[in-house]
Amino acid sequence: MERHREMKNIPIILMGCGGVGRQLLQHIVHCRTLHANMGIHLRVVGVCDSKIFLVTPDVLSAEFDDAFLINICKTKSDRLSLEKCVNSGKCEASPYSGFKRKLTDIAARLGFVLVDCSASSETVEVITQTVKLGCCTVLANKKPLTGSMEEFDQLFLYPRRIRHESTVGAGLPVIASLNRIISSGDKVTSIVGSLSGTLGYVMSEVENGKPFSEVVKAAKELGYTEPDPRDDLSGMDVARKGLILARLLGQRIDMNTIKIESLYPDKMGPDMMTLEDFLANGLPLLDNDIKERVKKASSEGKVLRYVCILQNSTCVIGIHEVPKDSALGRLKGSDNVVEICSRCYEHPNPLVIQGAGAGNDTTAAGVLADIIDLQDQFPFTNTGK
Repeated sequence: MERHREMKNIPIILMGCGGVGRQLLQHIVHCRTLHANMGIHLRVVGVCDSKIFLVTPDVLSAEFDDAFLINICKTKSDRLSLEKCVNSGKCEASPYSGFKRKLTDIAARLGFVLVDCSASSETVEVITQTVKLGCCTVLANKKPLTGSMEEFDQLFLYPRRIRHESTVGAGLPVIASLNRIISSGDKVTSIVGSLSGTLGYVMSEVENGKPFSEVVKAAKELGYTEPDPRDDLSGMDVARKGLILARLLGQRIDMNTIKIESLYPDKMGPDMMTLEDFLANGLPLLDNDIKERVKKASSEGKVLRYVCILQNSTCVIGIHEVPKDSALGRLKGSDNVVEICSRCYEHPNPLVIQGAGAGNDTTAAGVLADIIDLQDQFPFTNTGK
């Protein structure tokens, strides 16, 4: 007697083939057996970078095979365009300029998960359109969630179709934990988090007496920072994460209402000083101020941490003194720590979430878990034996 097994076939279209996007494709390939045992098959039907959109000839039945997905990863790792994959005969290609129209055409015929692993601020429109058409979305990209309140409201008209765990703590369950607290009616009174692996590393190193400039340069050498460390030192990445958390708490705020402490003055910004000049001459000028702040905090049994503080309907980003024996004070290396206080988790016993908060592998794992979490939005299909 022939046995048929019901499977969830989940079509996926990926935007962005950088480090996180490539790692996601590799995770999908490597987890085939695991997902099959769970009754799930992830069917990648489209991939795009900033220049071209590759899609299967028939999105309703075809998919990119694993060999083709690995080839895409290799092509992008070699810093080449997806155009190099077109001649394989396994896909159709269209320029990125027509991506939005092509995607909405597909969404009218097929429910899929649109995964945003790009760093673009221009994806929110197409994400919103496809979600309205019944598709789902998973975000690692923070920018669609940190635009105007109008865009945020439109995107969350269908909250069950959206997952974005990796926008705040990479693979850490920050969003999931916060949503569970909110859903239970437990009122959140404050959130304090070290949400940048880069700045967490920098702050934990300077407390040992190392000059700020040397620590930043070491972090750059280790690959912890962006190519220009000022992208991290500006605090904007932490501010975006803080804004996402604030909006989940119901605060109707925009980026311009957040107080952000940059770790360098405006006169050392990218428009005023070259990267080479900043590293050689600008950074050392910041050493004394950080050294004095470390000394002052230490005299009071505290350490410095670059944190996001959400309390009393405000969001503040910057360096703060925290007790040495607190979860934040004990933080070392590039880990993230988030402390959530609520009626059930009162100070001094907050809910503490800690672990690796950066890295392509961790972030992609969070994205993959979000995709699997959307399985109830897709029907079962018979697959044969």
